[in-house]
Amino acid sequence: MRGLSGKGVLITGGSSGIGAATARRFVEEGARVFICGLDGVTETVGALGSLGDIDGTVCDVSRQDDVAALLSKAEGFLGTIDVLINNAGTAWREPFLEITAEHWDALMAVNLRGMFLVGQAVSRSMVAQGTRGAIVNMSSTNGLGGEADYAHYNASKGGVLLLTKTMAVELGRHGIRVNAVCPGYIKTPLNTTITENLGADFVTAYERDHIPLGRAGLAEEVAAAYAFLASDDASFVHGAELVIDGGQLAIM
Repeated sequence: MRGLSGKGVLITGGSSGIGAATARRFVEEGARVFICGLDGVTETVGALGSLGDIDGTVCDVSRQDDVAALLSKAEGFLGTIDVLINNAGTAWREPFLEITAEHWDALMAVNLRGMFLVGQAVSRSMVAQGTRGAIVNMSSTNGLGGEADYAHYNASKGGVLLLTKTMAVELGRHGIRVNAVCPGYIKTPLNTTITENLGADFVTAYERDHIPLGRAGLAEEVAAAYAFLASDDASFVHGAELVIDGGQLAIM
């Protein structure tokens, strides 16, 4: 992608799954990368260190003090943050009638509050340094349509989309582009955990019945979308959501 080499890139939730694949993609593009996660940060940094400049730290994005520390460490390593991949998130299955207020709050704290806290902190940094930047938030096809047993997750991802659009409206004048990715069903450790109790044939049936391309997506395919939206190739893409779902939303 054009314009990524030498850029300072912060990736939240960068220690596993889509985040780790995205860290690899940006390092391979010649960017300098700083990741955070709740665990596995040291292992991911070690695995990618031979490919280029990468470091990271442990961070709970739902905690404002953690986010302040993350920003300081990221700026210390990167110098300036040119790109934020606001990727951290969580999910679990739970029927609407059984969701407790505590479970609702716990999911929203990561998926929406964390998105806001990191996005605001990095935006303030970008504005203060007076340089153009790009922010890409992680939403989901679940932010575009409801799915049973995911009311809290669906609501959080719908919130991310409107947060993204509002950020785009307000930050465009500062030269900061803001977009979102909306993956469908992607092979990740988190999705494996969610589906492991649904039976051996669940994933096969889901791929057959719900995804026109007939397979789940790969983390590397979402990483490619992140890289595109952060690059100069997407210089006039702003306030948009990019769906990566193998045609899942095209089915009636």
